[in-house]
Amino acid sequence: MPRILALPRAIPRGKSHVYDEALRVIAQDSRRLKNELRGIRAKIAEAKADEVDGLRKKEEVLDIQSQVNLPKTRWNFVNGQWDLSKPVYRHLAEKKWREDGALDLVMERVYQMSVVPDLLPAIHPTIDLRVLFDEPPPRSTFLRSRVKRRKLAVEAGSFLLPEQTRQPPVLYTTVFHPEERFYTLLMLDPDYPDEETQSYKTLLHWIHPNIPLSSTFTDPLPIPPRPQTNYIPPHPQRGTPYHRYTILLLQNPGGAKLDLNPQEYLNHREGFDTRAFVDKWGFSLDKGGPGGGVFMWREVWSEVVSDIYQNTLRLPEPRYGRQPKFDMYGEVKEMKKYT
Repeated sequence: MPRILALPRAIPRGKSHVYDEALRVIAQDSRRLKNELRGIRAKIAEAKADEVDGLRKKEEVLDIQSQVNLPKTRWNFVNGQWDLSKPVYRHLAEKKWREDGALDLVMERVYQMSVVPDLLPAIHPTIDLRVLFDEPPPRSTFLRSRVKRRKLAVEAGSFLLPEQTRQPPVLYTTVFHPEERFYTLLMLDPDYPDEETQSYKTLLHWIHPNIPLSSTFTDPLPIPPRPQTNYIPPHPQRGTPYHRYTILLLQNPGGAKLDLNPQEYLNHREGFDTRAFVDKWGFSLDKGGPGGGVFMWREVWSEVVSDIYQNTLRLPEPRYGRQPKFDMYGEVKEMKKYT
């Protein structure tokens, strides 16, 4: 078991009248709110069915307010000794995620690199989604096949090597609802070349529906190694700009299971319409709605992509780029100047 740290007193009693008075006021306020909380719980026991939901919300607010300013609560949270089954710690965890920069960084990259609106008109994350891939390979070719690489957390918007993403990522989440709800996972590439239109289309790399999550779930996402729709590793084509690989973890409507068969999307990976998919299955991305999580990173072509085409996709590797300009003096330049 992890060692439980004792709560130290910042200033010994009697050394600072202001500090002692602050602790007294906090404790007094907590007792007052707990008394009010007991009254709400008594009302819930006698309330009519249509009144219970409103009282439950008030109960949770009072439960948080009665504990959030206590030194012990703050100490436990800062030192990782918290339990997300308790409303006060869920509140503090969500507040930290929203205000300390983690959410801001993801949203900055998503909007700065035009994932929104290229994939979706808008998205308002409600869960913290973290992505881990293999660390970069050693420079030594001798060590590449002899060193076991660790999984490292990826910074949103950063560049990864195709070699790092050949295997599916390990995904961690922090969700802020105590009850179990189901989510659907999508991994997309909005920068897949479309030769017909001389533009780009979306490629579906991975889909897995009905992933159960709750605030007490701390393990990696429970996704089988080979889900029904196999993971296709990122393979940015030679001659194309960087690709914006995006993972969406969307809460199912009502948090319930969906009768979604990934197999129907297996043969239609190219040209995947994210907006139509969201509309068809009723996912809500509106502000204040259930939302979900989002994450993105970037990749460019490397020699590993050729191997992915040959051994994983078993397809001829395309090559893109601008047509070379016609040089009217090409033949002259190849002639010997002096004979």
